Amino acid sequence: MTDSRTTTAAPDGPDVTDGPGATAPGPGRPEAPRSRTRGFTRRSVLGGAAALGGVAALQSLLPPPASARPTAMYVGRGIGDMTGEPLGAGMNGYADTEQMSVGLHLRQRARAFVFADSSSSPRFLHVTAEIGLVFQSIQQEVLRRLAAEFGDTYHEGNVVITATHTHVAPGGTSGHPMVDLSMLGFRPVTFEANCAGIVDAVRMAHHDLAPSTVGVTTGALHDAGANRSRGSFERDTPEERAHFPEGIDPRSQSLQITRDGRLVGVLNWFATHATSMTSHSRLASSDNKGYAAWHWEREVAGQDYLAGGTPGLITAFAQTNPGDISPNLHLAPGQGPTADEWLNTRINGERQYAAARDQVGRGVRGLGTGIDVRHTWVDMSAVEVRPEFTGDGRTHRTAIAALGASFASGSQEDGGGGDELPFAEGDRGGNPEVKAIADLVVPAWLREAHGDKDILLPAGLVPHAIQRVFPFHLVRLGGHHLFALGFEPTIVAGLRLRRTLAAELGVPEDHVTVQGYSNAYGHYVTTPEEYSAQNYEGGATVFGPWTLPAIQQIAADLARSMRAGTPLDPGTPERDLTGQIPASPLGNPLVDTPAPLRDFGDVLDQPHGEYRTGQRVAVRFCGTHPNSDLRRGDTYLAVERAEGGRWVRVHDDGDWSTMIVFEGLLTVTNALITWDIPPGTPAGEYRIVYTASGRGIDGRLFPVRGESRAFHVR
Repeated sequence: MTDSRTTTAAPDGPDVTDGPGATAPGPGRPEAPRSRTRGFTRRSVLGGAAALGGVAALQSLLPPPASARPTAMYVGRGIGDMTGEPLGAGMNGYADTEQMSVGLHLRQRARAFVFADSSSSPRFLHVTAEIGLVFQSIQQEVLRRLAAEFGDTYHEGNVVITATHTHVAPGGTSGHPMVDLSMLGFRPVTFEANCAGIVDAVRMAHHDLAPSTVGVTTGALHDAGANRSRGSFERDTPEERAHFPEGIDPRSQSLQITRDGRLVGVLNWFATHATSMTSHSRLASSDNKGYAAWHWEREVAGQDYLAGGTPGLITAFAQTNPGDISPNLHLAPGQGPTADEWLNTRINGERQYAAARDQVGRGVRGLGTGIDVRHTWVDMSAVEVRPEFTGDGRTHRTAIAALGASFASGSQEDGGGGDELPFAEGDRGGNPEVKAIADLVVPAWLREAHGDKDILLPAGLVPHAIQRVFPFHLVRLGGHHLFALGFEPTIVAGLRLRRTLAAELGVPEDHVTVQGYSNAYGHYVTTPEEYSAQNYEGGATVFGPWTLPAIQQIAADLARSMRAGTPLDPGTPERDLTGQIPASPLGNPLVDTPAPLRDFGDVLDQPHGEYRTGQRVAVRFCGTHPNSDLRRGDTYLAVERAEGGRWVRVHDDGDWSTMIVFEGLLTVTNALITWDIPPGTPAGEYRIVYTASGRGIDGRLFPVRGESRAFHVR
C-alpha cells in the first residue's frame, strides 16, 4: 500500500533545477518543449412554514418515505488502465499539431458501473473514460469485444461510454479524418489501449455485481467553472439567464452506491471543461476530472491501483453540459484561480471532489426500481424538426455538416486557437473576409441552411470526413433518467433538454441528467439564439442552427416510447471506418539502442544524497521507447522506501507527485523521472526504479530495469 498522501506538491514541467537538494520551481511552471515548426491550430418558498411546524416535527420522528431511501439494486464496479502512447502521439482536444506527447503525468483510467434489478435481470452499463472523446470507432470495438466475452449481456442498446474530455491525453482514435488529421493520423496502439482499458473495467464490474443500495444526491459547486461565451449566453431568454445567474450550471449530481452501510462507488456529473491543462502541456494527463477521481480513491481512500483486485471505492467524474463552461476562472488559458496550470488542475479537481464528497449520506433520494433503455441512431444532417420544437411555428431542417470560421479561432478562453490565423469569434468582430469568400464558393443552399455561420469547412460535402449518424440513449434507473448524446451541449442547451424530457416523462427536472460526449462525437450543440452570435461554440455546431431543436425532438420521441412502454426502432449506425485512416508515421518504434557506451537501465544522472519534503528528486535513465509497452495496469517508475531490509513501492507513475519525460533521438530514448516529495513524507531511505520493455532488432520485446542509488529524505 502507498503512504499517506494528504497534500502533494504540484509538479513542474520537465526541466530540472541543478544543485544538491534542488527545490522544485515555484508557482510558474516551465513550458514543455515545443517543436520548431508552427502547426495548424484551432481553437466550454417557505410559505406556511409556521403552520406546518408541528407536522414537520412529527415527520422527523418517522422513517423516511420509501422514495427517499436508497434503492436496493445489484451493482458492479470496475476500473481499468487505458493510458495511451506517452511519446510522439498527438493529443485530442485542442487539435494543435504541435501538442505531441513527451511523457506521462497521470494515467488515464476507465471506470465502469453495471446496474441491474437482480443478478439475472437486464442490465445497464455506464463507463466513464478519461480520454478526450469517445468515438463511434471506440464504441463499436468495445461492443464487439464485450459480445465475444459476455454474449448478448451488453450491447449497443444498454451501454453508454462517456469521455471526461481531457485535452491532454493521446488521441488519434477516430474513424473519421476530420479529427485524426490534427493528430497526423490514426494511432492503433492508443486505440488498443483505450478499448482494452474499457473492457478491463467492464470485466471487473461484471464480476463485482452484488446487492447494493443506490441513491441520487444533488449539490452545488460555484467556483469550478466560468462562462467562456457570455455574449452568446446573453442572447438566451431572460428566464433561462435567471436560472443560471452566474452563467454556469452549478449542479453537482451523484449516484452513491453503498454496501453494508459503506460507500463503495460514486458516479458524479458536473459541467466544466477538462481544460485546466493548456495546449502547451505535453505530458499525458487526465486533467481536473481525473484528478478528482484519483484524489478520492488514492489520497483519501488510500488505495493502491497496482495491488490487484477490485478497489474498495471507485469514483467517476463525468461531464454533463459544459459546452460553454471553462475551468479557467480568469477566462484565459491556464489562468484562474492561479497563474499556474498545474495548481489550477489540482484545485479544480479538489473542488469537484469536495462537492461530491459533501453529498455523501446527505439528502439521498432513492432511485426506485426498474431499469429501462431506449436508443436510436439518427442522421443529424437530415432531421425534419417539427414546429413544436422550433419555437417559431414552422418546420425546419438540420443541415449537412459545416464548420464556421469562428470554430477555427478556437475557444480563446481555453486555448488551442492560433493567434497567427485570421479568424475571430463573433464577439471579437467575426470573419467578414471568410463570409465574402463563402458567398462565392459555398453553394447558396448550404449557406442558407447554416444561417449566420460564416462557413469555412463544409466537411459534410466530403464523404466520411465527419460522422453523420449519431446514437442517442435515454436510460431510466428507477425514477431517475439519463439522456446521453455524442455532442457538447451548452448549459442552456442542457437545460432545454432536461425540461423537454421532464415534461414528456412527467417527472421533476431534477430527475433528469443530460450527459454529453457519449458513444460518439459530433462537436457542439448551442441554442439557436446562441448560434446566432457565432462564437466558437456556434461555429462548431456543425449541423446548423436547428441542431438543438432536432435533439429535443429526438429526446421527446425516446421519452414518449419509454413512458408508453412501446418499442422504438433504433435504426442503424454508419459503416464502421476504424482503421481506414492511415496510421500516423510518428512515434512508432522499430528498434531500441542504448546511448553510446551505456546499457539499458543505466542511471545517467543519479539523485543527490539528501532531500527535504517539497524538493524535487530527478533521475535520468538509459531507457527505451515507451510505446512498445504502455505498461497498462503497471508502471514505468516506482518510488521505493527501505522498510525492514526490503524495498517497498510508495509511489508510481499514476501519482500526482511523479512524472516521466522521454527524451528521444532516433533509436535512443532516455527517461527522466522526477518526484516532488509530498508534505508528510516519512523520513527514510528512498530510491527511484525504472521499468520498461525494449524492442530488439528481431522485433521481440525484452525487459529493462534500472535502479538509482539510495537517497535520504528528512
